[in-house]
Amino acid sequence: MSIPSTTSRRLVAASLTGMLALAVTACAPSGGASGDADAEETISIVGFAVPEAANKNLAAEFNKTPEGEGVAFKTSYGASGDQSRAVVAGLEADYVHFSVPPDVTRLEDEGLVDASWDDGENKGIVSHSVVVFGVRDGNPKNIQTWDDLIKPGVEIVTANPASSGAARWNALAAYGQVISDGGTEKEATDYINKFFGNVVSLPGSGRDATTAFLGGTGDVLMAYENEAILAAQNDEPFEYILPDTTLLIENAGAILEDASAPSQDWLDFVLSDEGQKQFALTGFRPIRDDVDYGGTVEGAEDPSNPFPEVPTLLTVDEDFGGWDEASAKFFDEENGIVFEAILGAGLSLE
Repeated sequence: MSIPSTTSRRLVAASLTGMLALAVTACAPSGGASGDADAEETISIVGFAVPEAANKNLAAEFNKTPEGEGVAFKTSYGASGDQSRAVVAGLEADYVHFSVPPDVTRLEDEGLVDASWDDGENKGIVSHSVVVFGVRDGNPKNIQTWDDLIKPGVEIVTANPASSGAARWNALAAYGQVISDGGTEKEATDYINKFFGNVVSLPGSGRDATTAFLGGTGDVLMAYENEAILAAQNDEPFEYILPDTTLLIENAGAILEDASAPSQDWLDFVLSDEGQKQFALTGFRPIRDDVDYGGTVEGAEDPSNPFPEVPTLLTVDEDFGGWDEASAKFFDEENGIVFEAILGAGLSLE
């Protein structure tokens, strides 16, 4: 099966814009303005699916500040790559919150986001998480390590890296843990091939992957830690395993060049201690160690120690040479290691 070209994907994204626009909903947090507020007092958020609950809580708290008083929100959530391409194709956005920085870089390349978006101390990152394994109640397959994922009969659910940033973090974590443990690149590639050989579902987004798993598909869900915590907060039945080696997930946020007036105040609030507290309470790891979120996060495996230290925490910059190098090596449309593994397993990138 041939991989769609960038041009054809952009055409698909353009056709999706209308559908995505229909999915945009006016969101008026408690204490906020109504959805028909003047456009200058409205912030249009376009994001990947996973942080929807966190952003809703953030919006409610922002409305309590002098800068946020009377501000309304419109929101659109979906797979990170699809959302980014939709903004290029014309989907209205003031603030974007994407799974991977390259999805913001795409907007920068189109002149929609200022080139300085990642110059600050946070380098454009607004939320953190780590890759974990979601398992059924009681962990009936006794999934504990990365090696367990590639055993015969273990069925994996992970989002599709052709559309989802969450999936790209998952795939890099799977490859990187082999190298971190002293393996060769060939051994890491062999692992990736076996990993996707056990994949039974490639939903379009991280949230869709969680939905599929909760609906009964698979034995293991490759997930963000925060997605697993949020599921527990919503009484959705699955446990999660934090492996000894995993990858730091760094989600990017930026405002567009022609963003509405309150959008910069919103981004400042997202990065503030109060904003990061709201992320923590919905399962995201704060981007700074000194954020006070009260010390307890319901839904975590240990609510009193919700974000335990990872023995070996990989990062894209330090372990994969940054996103430019990682994108070319793993997600290139012609010969990326991950895309080749997906097709080799008989799965689809559509």
